[in-house]
Amino acid sequence: MPKLTYIIPCYFNEQNIPLTKKELIENEKRFPSDVSFEYVMIDDGSGDNTLAELIKFKEENPEKVKIIKLSGNFGSYNAILAGMNYSTGDCNVILAADLQDPPDLIPKMYEYWLKGLKLVIANRQEREESFFQRVFSNTFHFLIKKLALKNVPKGGFDLVLFDRQLKDEVVKINEKNTNQIYLLAWLKYDYVNIPYTRKRREVGKSRWTVSKKIKLFVDSFVSFSFFPIRLISVVGLVLGFLSFLYGLFVIYAKVTGLVPVQGWTAIMVVLLLVSSFQMIALGIIGEYVWRAMDAARNRPNFIIEKVY
Repeated sequence: MPKLTYIIPCYFNEQNIPLTKKELIENEKRFPSDVSFEYVMIDDGSGDNTLAELIKFKEENPEKVKIIKLSGNFGSYNAILAGMNYSTGDCNVILAADLQDPPDLIPKMYEYWLKGLKLVIANRQEREESFFQRVFSNTFHFLIKKLALKNVPKGGFDLVLFDRQLKDEVVKINEKNTNQIYLLAWLKYDYVNIPYTRKRREVGKSRWTVSKKIKLFVDSFVSFSFFPIRLISVVGLVLGFLSFLYGLFVIYAKVTGLVPVQGWTAIMVVLLLVSSFQMIALGIIGEYVWRAMDAARNRPNFIIEKVY
């Protein structure tokens, strides 16, 4: 009898959990009768009553629900990794606790898994969000697809179903400061892409802040692309070539006297340009160096306080 595991990170979701658990249990009816279900709910250091609501869910479904309480807030992607460590399903689904991604799409994704596909992606075609949120998200996913992971679908994805084999690979990699969902795409397995519209959040307040979005962008970019490092080399070569041409021009102007050379202004412009490039380059290199140091320290991605 196949088992499907839901991996659901929760952070300040006390208002969502009652609605989400009802939707999940109701959604079981859309699957074949021989499927069993496991719900791995991860409390990522919530400061509200999320854990209490999760415990109620477990009391109502003691055989299906597993709760992992982290000692603090380690971020949704590390919470997902914690859930993967405790998943026992033959296939797994990563689902947001706020129901912005539709659970009723999962039975169709499960059908593709039965046909032998080990990765099934639900691809966001439209988003019921503000203009600025759409611009930020579309830019993020465009750059990731263009410069980092060329095999991800346009518009990105959060809702994904994957085989136990892929889950085991991600757990074994145990990478720090990365995007575990996109790491599934990095494994290069063939996948099918199902389009959908991501809903507007109806209940509760999102804790997905701008700073967290920026960190995710940097983590995703640095984890899957060497483009920033290559860009430093290219820009350095271009600036070097332009500096050489400018040097020739200054020498020519000085010798011929055709054009007066204003030393202070010219030196300051070149100095500021080169200095700003150096600081940007150091910042980019520093991101890679810091991640290498963080990996070398071998600290855990998360700390589990208790498992229910």
